[in-house]
Amino acid sequence: MKSSSPLKRAAGDGASALKTAAGHGWRPWAAVAAGGLLGTELRYGLGLLFPEAEASVPWTTLGINVAGSFVLGALTTIWIARPHTAFWLRAGIGPGVLGSFTTFSALALSVDRLAREGLHGVWLAYLCLSVILGLGAAAAGWRVGKVLGGLGWGRT
Repeated sequence: MKSSSPLKRAAGDGASALKTAAGHGWRPWAAVAAGGLLGTELRYGLGLLFPEAEASVPWTTLGINVAGSFVLGALTTIWIARPHTAFWLRAGIGPGVLGSFTTFSALALSVDRLAREGLHGVWLAYLCLSVILGLGAAAAGWRVGKVLGGLGWGRT
C-alpha cells in the first residue's frame, strides 16, 4: 500500500534524505525560504527609502511590482532556454525572492486604501496601470530573456 504523504524516503540516499513527491528534495524548500527572506527585506528597504504618502498613488509598490515582473519574465525565458538550471535555484529566485518582492497583496492593500479614502478614480487608474505596466514589463523581460538565453554562456 502506497503512502499518501507528500514526502517519501529517497531510495539509496540514506536515512535522512527526504524527497518531495516531485522528487526535488529539501533544497528547493530551503531556497524558497531564504529567497523569501531576501525578497521581503528588499521590498521593505525600498519602502523605507521611498515611503508612500497618504492619499497618493503608491509609486513604490508600482515600481517594485513592475521591476519584478520584468526580472521574472527575463529569468523564466532564460530558464526555458536552459532547462538544466538547478530546480532549487529557480525556486529560490522565482517564488522565493521575486514572489516575496512582488506581491499581489501589496497591490490589493494599496487599492483598498485608496478606495477607503474615496479616491475612486485614483485606485481604478492605479489598478489598470499596474496590470498594463506589469504585463508590459513581463513582455519586455521575455524579449530580453530570449536574447540572453540565446547567447550561449553557461552551456556545456
